[in-house]
Amino acid sequence: MNYLFKNANLVLVDRVVQSNLHVVDGRIEEVGPLRTDGCSCVDCSGDYLIPGLVDVHTDNVEQHARPRAGVTWPDMHAVVRAYDWQLVGGGITTVMDSLAIGEYDRGGDRTAMLDLIVNGLDECRTRGLLIADHHLHLRCELSDPSVVDMLERYLENDRLRLASLMDHTPGQRQYRDLERYRRYRQKKDGRVWSDEEFTRFVDEGRRNLELNGVRNRALVERICHAKGIPLASHDDATAPDVDESFASRVTISEFPTTVVAARRARELGMKIVMGAPNIVLGGSHSGNVSALELAKQGLVDILCSDYVPGSLLGAIFKLAEWGFALTDAVAMASAAPAAVLGLTDRGRIAPGLRADLLQVRLVGGAPVLRGVWVGGRRVV
Repeated sequence: MNYLFKNANLVLVDRVVQSNLHVVDGRIEEVGPLRTDGCSCVDCSGDYLIPGLVDVHTDNVEQHARPRAGVTWPDMHAVVRAYDWQLVGGGITTVMDSLAIGEYDRGGDRTAMLDLIVNGLDECRTRGLLIADHHLHLRCELSDPSVVDMLERYLENDRLRLASLMDHTPGQRQYRDLERYRRYRQKKDGRVWSDEEFTRFVDEGRRNLELNGVRNRALVERICHAKGIPLASHDDATAPDVDESFASRVTISEFPTTVVAARRARELGMKIVMGAPNIVLGGSHSGNVSALELAKQGLVDILCSDYVPGSLLGAIFKLAEWGFALTDAVAMASAAPAAVLGLTDRGRIAPGLRADLLQVRLVGGAPVLRGVWVGGRRVV
């Protein structure tokens, strides 16, 4: 179906303009003239029309697959479809399904779910059951001795577009403060240790990293470079952390935990990704640097939904409320992630691009989706 969007506040790359937009055969045709021939007309009544959001990192599907500790949902198609609807309901039309490969302390939970989730996503896509455009982001836990074998299992999956290098060993990066980490795990999943148990747990994590980290990092980097898969670092805390990543041709700094790390990533020309929940909540849930603080210093290029799909649209308008240009805020969740992933056919409102579009109205200052189009097809 062809569409005419009239009376819209179009958020373009460099300006917001009240105008009309024509969509023909799933592509944006032109901005401007009011022509109704052969079109279904959508009167936006002054609502914003922005590009569909492109999310480089959300692990939310794992929460659907494992809704409670010890519970794996038996119908993976239902899991995937519910997750897909949640994404689209948050304005996300292109997503990197971000799945952890390897364990640092889950007793095999994530590894057990990995094939189930990937197969569920692939089957739903093959059967035409998905609305958003789904791709894979594999998050490689470097301390796990089996991470390279698991990565190699998915190298031929045509949805694989991004990999990241993770190290969640307590005592460094995101979890530098061990007491804070201990409290966080108790609150998050009820994990309680005695002092002796906690010391053993930390020591075991450090031993695993010492045994496997350097080797796995080198192998993951070599494999991904050979396949042309972009690499992201994860939770860099220091300038040397960033330097190590840059020396390995890592181009994306995902969730730097300090201003120092983010500033070094900017100096080296790396793209900096921060989580939208950090913006909406006013700070990091784990006590690391505020995304807003980084954004004010020009140290954020891309926002992702991280663990709350609905946060991405909210973060865009939070930034605008705090004085950022709406065009820049929208680009952090559309044009910028599309570019870093090589998805040159989306992320902007411009002639010839995919008509992934969101109609957004502010209600009480909060963004409310009034319509979602994916490839020119209305889905909400």
